[in-house]
Amino acid sequence: MRVFSGNRNGGTLALLASCLLAFVLAGTQPARADLFGKKEMPFTDLRPFPKWTGMLDRYAQEQAAQGSKNCAGKGFNACQYDRWLAFIETLRDKPKDQQLSSVNNYFNRNPYILDSINWGEADYWETPGQFLAKSGDCEDYAIIKYMTLKRLGWPVEAMRVVVLEDMNLKAMHAVLAVTFEGRQQILDNQIAVITDDRRIRHYRPIFAVNEEGWWRFF
Repeated sequence: MRVFSGNRNGGTLALLASCLLAFVLAGTQPARADLFGKKEMPFTDLRPFPKWTGMLDRYAQEQAAQGSKNCAGKGFNACQYDRWLAFIETLRDKPKDQQLSSVNNYFNRNPYILDSINWGEADYWETPGQFLAKSGDCEDYAIIKYMTLKRLGWPVEAMRVVVLEDMNLKAMHAVLAVTFEGRQQILDNQIAVITDDRRIRHYRPIFAVNEEGWWRFF
């Protein structure tokens, strides 16, 4: 697609129009600190992310059902749901930093399983119940950590699932970024301990998303 015409004034007008459109689309999202050293622009329309919104819809249905009553089955069941809630309650009155580390450690114990094995797809975003039943890959760890912290009372605006490039592995990856005490704390299935984003130099963020909107990095 050609953005600029051969006419210099036409190209300038096109550039100005593009910039104005970006600011309009950004909506009223609050400004955030940079993440992994990159600038970011907020947007409120989640329609470009059907995997995320589809997961949210399925998760709403999942919460209403609370899992199959057959605890011996292979799918998400009531026993898994109850164990998840029991784990959450063990952290209810703990300090915030302990909640973060405990949630990160608890779910990182699950085995990493490719979407192609679990779902026969290259990229599938699991609900927490699906992760509890089958484990998952990077974004699935981030999602269940997000939802667990939300159940512990962490505000949605403090959390984002971040899709990025791991420049060491030359591969796509996803983590959970949580704003805590003025810093971006990264909950990552590839790193054993929670790490300040400023200490991670090999990640290049592409976009981040939560239930309120999304962010583009540049």
